[in-house]
Amino acid sequence: MFPPIHLTYFFGQSTDSMDHLPDENRRYKDVDYWDERYRVEQSFDWFGDFSKFKHLLENLINKDDSILVLGCGNSSMSGEMYDAGYRRITNIDYSSVCVDAMAARHAHCPGMTWRQMDARQLDFPDASFDIVLEKATLDAMLVEEKDPWKVSPQTACLIHQVLKEVRRALRPRGRFLSLTFAQPHFRKLLYARREYRWSVAQHTYGDGFHYFLYAMTAGEELSPEDAAMETRRLEEAEAPPPQMSSGAGIGFFQWMQGAEQM
Repeated sequence: MFPPIHLTYFFGQSTDSMDHLPDENRRYKDVDYWDERYRVEQSFDWFGDFSKFKHLLENLINKDDSILVLGCGNSSMSGEMYDAGYRRITNIDYSSVCVDAMAARHAHCPGMTWRQMDARQLDFPDASFDIVLEKATLDAMLVEEKDPWKVSPQTACLIHQVLKEVRRALRPRGRFLSLTFAQPHFRKLLYARREYRWSVAQHTYGDGFHYFLYAMTAGEELSPEDAAMETRRLEEAEAPPPQMSSGAGIGFFQWMQGAEQM
C-alpha cells in the first residue's frame, strides 16, 4: 500500500481521474479504454505539466526544431509548448477520439498538427524530426509487467519496435526525450543499447517525488558505464533466471492503481 499522498503529488493535474480508473490493468493498453476516457475527460497530465520540466527542455530543444510527440493524449503539454514558442509540433495518438478532440481544441495553432497513428509504425520518412518526445507513453505499454528487472519478451518486443521507429525518424544529432517515473537502473535496460546508435543522459525534476527525463542523442556512443551495463544485460539474458521471493517487485499498474485510488 502506498503512503497517503494525493494523486496530484505523483502525476500532476487532474480533477476526475477516479472516474476513469480501469477495472483491469490490461485496459491501459486498450484503445477502446482510452477512446471512452477521452470522450469525457478534458485533460490529464501524467508526471506533471509543462511548467515542471520546462527548464530542462529549454536546454534540449531549440524553438525552431521539428518535434514529434508520441502518445500525446489529452495532455496540456503540446499547447503549452506551442505558447512557449515551439511552433513545429506534430502530435500522434492511437485514439482517433483523442486526435479529433485535440485538433479541434488547437485549431488556432498554425504549424501544430494531430494525427492518428501507431507508434510502432510511424508514417513518416526517415530522419523527419529533430526531437521525438514522449511522456508516460512507454510506461503505459509496460502496465502488465511484474518484474521491472526483467521485462517479458512480448513487452520487450513492443518497446523495441517503438524505439526502432523513433531512431529511424530522428535526424542526425536529433534527440529522443522520455519523461517517466522509472529509475535509471530499470529504464536504461531498455534505452542503453548499441543498436540504437545513441547516447543516454538523465535528468530529474519534481519536488519530493522525482521524475526522470532521459535524453537520447542520435549518433553518439553509449558512455562506458552504459555500454558495460548492456554487456551485463546480455550476459544475464543467457544465464538461468534467479529465484525471486514472493511479492518481490511492483509492476507499473500496481503503482498506478495505488496512486489513483488515493
